[in-house]
Amino acid sequence: MIEIKSRGELEAMRAAGLVVARALDLLTKAVKPGVSTAELDELAEQTIRDAGAVPSFKGYHDYPASICSSVNEQVVHGIPAADQVLAEGDLISIDCGAILDGWHGDAAVTVAAGEIRPEDKLLSEATRTALYAGVEALVVGAKLSDVSHAIEQSILRSAKADGVKYGIIRDYGGHGIGTEMHMEPYLSNYGKPGKGPRLVEGMAIAVEPMLTLGDHRTDELDDGWTVVTVDKSRAAHWEHSVAITADGPWILTAPE
Repeated sequence: MIEIKSRGELEAMRAAGLVVARALDLLTKAVKPGVSTAELDELAEQTIRDAGAVPSFKGYHDYPASICSSVNEQVVHGIPAADQVLAEGDLISIDCGAILDGWHGDAAVTVAAGEIRPEDKLLSEATRTALYAGVEALVVGAKLSDVSHAIEQSILRSAKADGVKYGIIRDYGGHGIGTEMHMEPYLSNYGKPGKGPRLVEGMAIAVEPMLTLGDHRTDELDDGWTVVTVDKSRAAHWEHSVAITADGPWILTAPE
């Protein structure tokens, strides 16, 4: 069952989304060579709790941290650690969630530590562009797979322009969000249009494309969380929580 929210409930989700946006803004500015992912996690948790919210991730199925920090070939769910220190040229994807008054916000960014390779910059930008293509497709009356198709087509356009064949992660995708972090429906980042449930006003969906510079296949490390590319190619991840309204998509985790 897909949760449908009232306008007031979406506004409550926007408040949670602003907490996430603030945390990600501070984290983006804090990313630099010499900073550990544990330090980023501490900053995120303090920012979220100072806002009167609770980190969505911490304790979720026993996950031990407030953010997911995925570096280079790590795609998603990387666990912050004091001994994971960012180096010049690293690419880090930071996924952050917050619960405020029972409502969830969830978003992710990919950030460069110092100067990165041109191909890594293109990778991140292609992923971010695909995110917004998915956001724009979240309109009343569309089918869910129309959003998947819009994301995939954006990726293919970027691949052609960049002269790269990007790997589209297939084992993970977007999801409904609201009173829980992960809800129905599941949103694939590729597929044919015209399939799945019809989008209606009051739905909220987290759109989160993940791309690699190589193969789409992934593996999970022994920690039970960290997902890496099988071929060790670098990955990028961008995400926003978005409400479907009569006036078009409303990005709940956008900066104020």
